[in-house]
Amino acid sequence: MPSPIEDYALLGDRDTAALVARNGSIDWLCLPRFDSPACFAALLGTPENGRWKIAPTGTVRAVRRHYREGTLVLETEFETDTGVVAVIDAMHARGVASDLIRMVVGRRGQVAMRMHLVVRFDYGAIVPWVQRFEGGITAIAGPDLLVLHTPVKLRGKNFTTRADFVVSAGQQVPFALSWSRSHLPAPDPIDAAAAIEDVTKAWRSWSGRCRYRGAWGDVVNRSLLTLRALSFAPTGGIVAAATTSLPERIGGTRNWDYRFCWLRDATFTLQALMESGYTEEAQAWREWLLRAIAGKPSQIQILYGLAGERLLYERELPWLPGYERSAPVRIGNAAAEQRQLDVYGEIMDALHQAVQAGLAGSDATWQLQQALIEHLETIWDQPDEGIWEVRGPASHFTHSKVMTWVAFDRAVRTAEATGFDAPLDHWRALRQRIHDDVCAHGFDDQRGCFVQAYGSPHLDASLLLIPLVGFLPADDPRMRGTVAAIERELLVDGFVRRYDTGKQVDGLPPGEGVFLACSFWLADNYVLLGRHADAARLFERLIALRNDVGLLAEEYDPHLKRQVGNFPQAFSHVALVNTAHNLTRDAGPAQQRAAAE
Repeated sequence: MPSPIEDYALLGDRDTAALVARNGSIDWLCLPRFDSPACFAALLGTPENGRWKIAPTGTVRAVRRHYREGTLVLETEFETDTGVVAVIDAMHARGVASDLIRMVVGRRGQVAMRMHLVVRFDYGAIVPWVQRFEGGITAIAGPDLLVLHTPVKLRGKNFTTRADFVVSAGQQVPFALSWSRSHLPAPDPIDAAAAIEDVTKAWRSWSGRCRYRGAWGDVVNRSLLTLRALSFAPTGGIVAAATTSLPERIGGTRNWDYRFCWLRDATFTLQALMESGYTEEAQAWREWLLRAIAGKPSQIQILYGLAGERLLYERELPWLPGYERSAPVRIGNAAAEQRQLDVYGEIMDALHQAVQAGLAGSDATWQLQQALIEHLETIWDQPDEGIWEVRGPASHFTHSKVMTWVAFDRAVRTAEATGFDAPLDHWRALRQRIHDDVCAHGFDDQRGCFVQAYGSPHLDASLLLIPLVGFLPADDPRMRGTVAAIERELLVDGFVRRYDTGKQVDGLPPGEGVFLACSFWLADNYVLLGRHADAARLFERLIALRNDVGLLAEEYDPHLKRQVGNFPQAFSHVALVNTAHNLTRDAGPAQQRAAAE
């Protein structure tokens, strides 16, 4: 059985990522890209579906781990009856090869260790041909080649590789697993110690540029490093998560592939990057966005592949039982075929923010924005599947309509700021028409709050975005009523659910955890309402949900006290960064810490 989701740490080289558990087992790795088929898929199955474990053979009395400060280099220390040993893990990119490096370091005494490597290509389905050579092994199947280099003597059986060895204090034992295309020469051995130091320096050089100076510096920096690790270096795209099919409810069917780039993340991601001082990364994300949406406006998608790919067919992998029997396991994502009107607002807001931050616009970009707005004018009043990508009937979701207002509002404001030619009077009239429509049909006078969809009695946490995007002030009585209703009906142990899944509004079986990004949005609303102590307390509770190395999944199950959903989740970490900035602007770090306490 795989480890609890929160027991995993992230390794990455900005081409792909791996998840390593506290027990020393790497249970998830896709090569050569985030969205490639996994060669270690034990996370969604068993060790026979692929994993790489290095750990003591005897009883482990304690496990301690941490990232090296400002890096994604992980050190896991095992304490046994005979001594202490550390496994240092890092990913290193060199040309066409990705290197996964594991250095075993003796810290005290002597510790007997075991290495167990099971390579299974195509999500645990394909058993490769494994051959040993002096100093390592090769594993090959179809287009993929993996080479393990190590000085340790290896033995093999049933297409698995093992090694038993003893590490004494001061001794270092390297292992380097390198990927390449099978038609190319096998990757040369790498100096593992030097590579780890190079990776350490590179991460620290990047994280040292962070300009956040509030009370939560370490927390913000770790989230920004996570976002950096989830960015695809060749294109600037940022994947929503490193995994597929980790369940939103243990044993349930809400299992989706998040190894793609969502347009809805654009505004919040740009805001987090730019405010933290990462203008170049924000520009790369904006350029990815522009390339992805280029083309006919009516063919815009809500998500794309790492390089802007559009064909993301969803299918199931029946040979994998799923994380803790949470089936089915899915790859691809059918939500790419949905209509979600909110993405137009998110695109226009992101591009407007970029202009405000000093990222140069262009006539071509403005022409693209105009084309999007012209198309939105013809469809804004139609139903859609909404921000949460319901698999049930399309509806007139209030959040979607608000975001169409955002699209026209940002178009007007961008034209006013830049002097670009635009039919401003017409756009202003449409903006007002949509605003009036939302206030007339998305607000329930009897309940005194906005509702999930026109004519619906249900609530939705996406309504918390209404003041954050400027549709209404936070202290407007309608928003005060909405926040109060969400506090009454959507809070579980003080955290926010997206909506009540038991109301059968999304076409799926009920049940999921609280949605972490939504809980950060509630804290943002508290800031805007002047409820400073409430905002700081909620933020402190949220960051306390992070695992021991500072990572958050998509959701949290307050009953099981476990993280659930894909991991680590970019949206959760983006929301964390933005809320930290909001809190820090609202009052000084010392005051915010005092309020939280």
